[in-house]
Amino acid sequence: MKRVVVTGMGAITPLGNDPASFWAQLKAGVSGAGPITHFNAAAFKTRFACEVKDFDPSSSLDRGELKRTDLFTQYAMVAADQAIRDAGLDLSKMDPFDAGVIWGSGQGGMQTFEEQVKEYAQGELLPGGGHQPRFSPFFVPKLIANMASGMISIKYGMMGINYTTVSACSTSNTAFMDAMNYIRLGKAKVIVSGGSEAPITEASIGGFNAMKALSTRNDDPKGASRPFDVSRDGFVMGEGAGALVLEEYEHARNRGAHIYAELAGAAMTADAYHMTATHPEGAGARRAMEEALKDAGLNKDEVDYLNVHATSTPVGDISEVNAIVHVFGEAPERLILSGTKSMTGHLLGAAGAVEAIACIMSIREGIIPPTINTKELDPAIPPNLNILLGEAIDRPVRVAMSNTFGFGGHNGIVVFKKM
Repeated sequence: MKRVVVTGMGAITPLGNDPASFWAQLKAGVSGAGPITHFNAAAFKTRFACEVKDFDPSSSLDRGELKRTDLFTQYAMVAADQAIRDAGLDLSKMDPFDAGVIWGSGQGGMQTFEEQVKEYAQGELLPGGGHQPRFSPFFVPKLIANMASGMISIKYGMMGINYTTVSACSTSNTAFMDAMNYIRLGKAKVIVSGGSEAPITEASIGGFNAMKALSTRNDDPKGASRPFDVSRDGFVMGEGAGALVLEEYEHARNRGAHIYAELAGAAMTADAYHMTATHPEGAGARRAMEEALKDAGLNKDEVDYLNVHATSTPVGDISEVNAIVHVFGEAPERLILSGTKSMTGHLLGAAGAVEAIACIMSIREGIIPPTINTKELDPAIPPNLNILLGEAIDRPVRVAMSNTFGFGGHNGIVVFKKM
């Protein structure tokens, strides 16, 4: 079976707009949360989020591309451009059908959807009722979730496999798994993969507020995301994108590419339990972790770092802990857990993409980023589970696993390994 490696990375995050900046802030335990600036949130129950700061897409996109794309696609294109440059790919020397894009987004062009529906609703009233239709010709192309993958392929002439995955908050890991398997099967030599999301909008914040899923700790935004803490009250919305260049190992070696890590295994399962709640015992999650390790040819004792999904929700955090304990035991000797959403917020469909970069950088540098804001662990958590709190630590990492779980019961796990 062909091996799959990571040769390039790109990141647009609440902690920085490139992988180096993102990783530096993550190691330092910095929170990306603050008051919402994308819209007037004064009337909302939640008035803060982890927004991307100082984003300038003009470095990678021309005026025409900016006009034709929603913010989630712009995040995707800039992150992908970083990853392709980082990988040193000269696509002109490749058969274009050997290069593809598998990208993920849970919501797609939510900002575009809101803007266009508002414009329609505010339009001229017709005599018989309703409004005069007023829609941009770019409405549908900007809205649909597959446009990020489409625009990346158009910009770089990648004519191979191209589509978008949607599995809620496990979307990016779904994309990585699919890309890995296509490369393993010899259907592609290079696939740009990842996820992007621009969900800090009135409809998204209002909708998640209605579900009581978001933290309402408006007096302490930076401390609001507190995975596993006894006082956690919901997740903090984030936005951005993460991109990986995934490449067949021999192809990467033959062109002298720098290899960050190997994408050694992945797996997906379904809880088949509830629309939004995770299985209380983590039945689907634990099977996904077991299958991902099996796919990677590894046993549980070889995992050094687990980047947990840990959204800071009362139910979700404990169900994940239950799954982890089932797989690894209550006191695994070498396994360290950390929840980086405490710093980035929850990027929904892009969460797995930026967390994959955290895993890869932990392998590369031998540093595990912390979980911040957690002061008192929920008593339902076994005391001997090694959850890293407060500060990053130096620790050799040979194998890193990343967990993602999504509404609908989707579980997606990926495993990276040091080369």
